[in-house]
Amino acid sequence: MLDAGRTDETLLEVNNIEVIYNHVILVLKGVSLSVPKGGITALLGGNGAGKSTTLKSISNLLGSERGEVTKGSIHYRGEDTAHLDPADMVKRGVIQVMEGRHCFEHLTVEENLMTGAYTRRDGAAVKQDLDLVYTYFPRLAERRKSQAGYTSGGEQQMTAIGRALMSRPETILLDEPSMGLAPQLVEEIFGIVKNLNEKEGVSFLLAEQNTNVALRFAHYGYILESGRIVMDGPADELRENPDVKEFYLGLSEEGRKSYRDVRSYRRRKRWLS
Repeated sequence: MLDAGRTDETLLEVNNIEVIYNHVILVLKGVSLSVPKGGITALLGGNGAGKSTTLKSISNLLGSERGEVTKGSIHYRGEDTAHLDPADMVKRGVIQVMEGRHCFEHLTVEENLMTGAYTRRDGAAVKQDLDLVYTYFPRLAERRKSQAGYTSGGEQQMTAIGRALMSRPETILLDEPSMGLAPQLVEEIFGIVKNLNEKEGVSFLLAEQNTNVALRFAHYGYILESGRIVMDGPADELRENPDVKEFYLGLSEEGRKSYRDVRSYRRRKRWLS
C-alpha cells in the first residue's frame, strides 16, 4: 500500500466535463473537481444530481450505459484518460466501488475478495493484502467461507471495498457507501475509510447523499445539483455554511426543519446562476 499523509499533489483533475446519454440526455453540465493525493474528497447531492455519472466518467464505465463525455477533459497524474478503458484505469490505480455493492452472490466472501487480485501474479503479496483486508474488516474474516449472497448489506459493502483494495489502488471511487445501511454500520464503514486513508494512504472520491456523515470524514467537498457543481470548499467550512445546514442537514438558525420546509431551495437560484 501507500505511505499515508495528504500532500499538495493533485492525482485527479476533472475539467469542465459534459456527459450525454443516448446522444440526447445531458446529465453533467460543466463539472470540474480535483482530488489530492492522500485526501478524502466528497461529492455530495441528492438522488439524480449526477454523482454516479461523475464517478463513471472518471473510471471510464460510461460506455456500458450508452453515455459519453462530450466536452471537457479528465486527467489522472497528468495523463488524459479519455483513451483508456476501465481495465487500464485499474492498472493505473483507480478503481470504482459501484453503488449497490455488486458482489458475486454465488461466490464466497473470500472468493469475491480474490477477484480483485485476478490480474496479479505475486502470490505472497496477494496473501499479505488479503490478511490486511481481514485486519480492517474482521467481520469478513469470520464470514470468509460464507456465500456472499447470504451476508448482510453491511458485509457486502465491506466485501466490495475489500475487493477494491485487493487491486492495490491508489484512488478509490466510492459510490453511495451508506445506501441501505443502518446508522451504526454507516459509521463503521466511514471509520474504515478514514483508517485506510490515514494508515494506508489510499485517496478517496466518495459520492454520497448522507451529507452529515460525509462531511465529518471528508477533507474537502463538492455539492452537485442538477448536473452542476454549485458549491465547494473544505469540509469543516461546508458543515458550517448556512445553506448546507438548511438544505442538506435540515438545520437553520431557527433549529431543525422538516424536509417539507427545506425541499424548496430559496437560495438555489443564486447557486445556479
